[in-house]
Amino acid sequence: KRLYQSVYEYDLPLFNPAPCVFQFVSPEESDLANPWKESFRQLYRGIHVRPGYQDLTFKGRNLVYFNTIQAALDYADERSGSNSTTGSVSSGHSEGANQGALIFLHAGTYRGEFLVIDDSDIALIGAAPGNVAESVILERESESTVMFVEGAKNAYCGHLTLKFSPDVTSTVPHHKHYCLEVGENCSPTIDHCIIRSTSVVGAAVCVSGAGANPVIRHCDISDCENVGLYVTDFAQGTYEDNEISRNALAGIWVKNNANPIMRRNHIHHGRDVGIFTFDSGMGYFEANDIHNNRIAGFEVKAGANPTVVQCEIHHGQTGGIYVHENGLGQFIDNKIHSNNFAGVWITSNSNPTIRRNEIYNGHQGGVYIFGEGRGLIEHNNIYGNALAGIQIRTNSDPIVRHNKIHHGQHGGIYVHEKGQGLIEENEVYANTLAGVWITTGSSPVLRRNRIHSGKQVGVYFYDNGHGKLEDNDIFNHLYSGVQIRTGSNPVIRGNKIWGGQNGGVLVYNGGLGLLEQNEIFDNAMAGVWIKTDSNPTLKRNKIFDGRDGGICIFNGGKGILEENDIFRNAQAGVLISTQSHPILRRNRIFDGLAAGVEITNNATATLESNQIFNNRFGGLCLASGVQPIVRGNKIFNNQDAVEKAVANGQCLYKISSYTSFPMHDFYRCQTCNTTDRNAICVNCIKTCHAGHDVEFIRHD
Repeated sequence: KRLYQSVYEYDLPLFNPAPCVFQFVSPEESDLANPWKESFRQLYRGIHVRPGYQDLTFKGRNLVYFNTIQAALDYADERSGSNSTTGSVSSGHSEGANQGALIFLHAGTYRGEFLVIDDSDIALIGAAPGNVAESVILERESESTVMFVEGAKNAYCGHLTLKFSPDVTSTVPHHKHYCLEVGENCSPTIDHCIIRSTSVVGAAVCVSGAGANPVIRHCDISDCENVGLYVTDFAQGTYEDNEISRNALAGIWVKNNANPIMRRNHIHHGRDVGIFTFDSGMGYFEANDIHNNRIAGFEVKAGANPTVVQCEIHHGQTGGIYVHENGLGQFIDNKIHSNNFAGVWITSNSNPTIRRNEIYNGHQGGVYIFGEGRGLIEHNNIYGNALAGIQIRTNSDPIVRHNKIHHGQHGGIYVHEKGQGLIEENEVYANTLAGVWITTGSSPVLRRNRIHSGKQVGVYFYDNGHGKLEDNDIFNHLYSGVQIRTGSNPVIRGNKIWGGQNGGVLVYNGGLGLLEQNEIFDNAMAGVWIKTDSNPTLKRNKIFDGRDGGICIFNGGKGILEENDIFRNAQAGVLISTQSHPILRRNRIFDGLAAGVEITNNATATLESNQIFNNRFGGLCLASGVQPIVRGNKIFNNQDAVEKAVANGQCLYKISSYTSFPMHDFYRCQTCNTTDRNAICVNCIKTCHAGHDVEFIRHD
């Protein structure tokens, strides 16, 4: 151990089991009887650069020392050219014979050495106690600190600090120079190095050119005044377990058809984006941790097409992933969370694939698609975001399918400003505002979604929101299942709308819409409300089992109701009130627990060829002064329970309890000073108010 540490200075035995592989193994974990001795043997062929030691000879040992790296490289060149010297230095061990030169750089700062490595299998490795790389520093102020060029196939550089510190005042242009440069047709291994550049242009590490295919692992590329790692011009390479942080520009740039593989890197606290792929850059990015960058965690631009899997992209000071200007990319199985802006932004004709990600706890929305963005958004779990789970606006047209969008502090899906989109088979639930909002000229297509359990409306069309809502299940909302207002004109077809704490569908404030072949049932208030100058068309719907009325039309509501089946509702099948004037044709209104059709409060209606039958109260109940247009209706087999009760002397309260006033003659009592708001039925007038001063108000 003492001998080993006097020669190599390491705290632990270092083994070289294969080309480009150097591993420290603590003696306790080693299977060898004497790991120090075995390590000494494996490293014995090495040449040492140790300033001030070149006059030293170890008794009986053939160890070579140089003052400069260049001298050691020259010696290695000579030695490999002459078999006789190779034989003597490697002392006959087979490991040494088939491996390239091994050069140990001992502690110190090496300035001004110009290292261009073109030798197939030379290895440069730091040698010092403690943290080796921190003690062995190569530094330059112009040209690149270390360059690997064609020929350096199995070269190795490890456990060193590489610094590039150009003089800021110098006029020598250095934008083409880097701390570490890997050129075409070479594949060195860079391992456990600390890489620092103070150049305000360029990058700390540049890998460029066809056939550039390095392995860079366990390196620390941090605190640089420019880009950390720059891969370009068809270069590839494997980049694993590196620390890339606090750089002034992007942590990583990938451009111009470069296609690296990057795994398990930690990219954080950059003063720009984490990873930037652009100009047709590609790459495979797996299990990287990308966080706390000042701009997006991952940016894709200008035809770039990266694959990003199982990464965690979080706590960005703006967004998580930003795809723009015809960007592509596959983002699969990532965790994207806690970003200040949207988790994913897609804009300007970009068309990425976003699959099976968790997108959550964003300080704004989950996925934000705008400015003619596209994209396939599928099988993601999007939840707990401060704004909409998915927002589609300004002529964007994505495909959104099989996502879960839930527990948002805002709405689920928000489509506005002429947004489009094909939105299919998602589950949208438990959001604070509407499950889906569609507004301002937007016209998405929503099919086969489950939209439920929201704290407000299920699907909300307003301010000229259009589109198609087909074959969805919309249920269990605190407000209406569907609301349509202010010029919106959607097609709503084949949906099941049920279990709402309010109405099923509410059309108001000038709303339109075609509602066709829907099932609307078990809502706490009317199945469909039409009010305030709205004019929808309802055809062939089934509106049933409501806990209130079937369809309520009031405050100037209109509407064309054709061929609907309205049955088994707790209140009137159709209630028409306050200046409304709908048209009802060929509907069947039956088996209601109250009246079939009631018209009151100066409303009117056109009723043609409807069948009104088997309702508990009357079939068609008209208040005083109401004169609808009536043609060819069949009104039969209604139970007329109100008339029967009156005829039998019963109080109507027995019929309706306190939930409603059925249509009947009602009175007021001057003696008891009641107003016409107190509907006193004729039997109470006869019994309770006998001998009082009473007057008939109206039939209503």
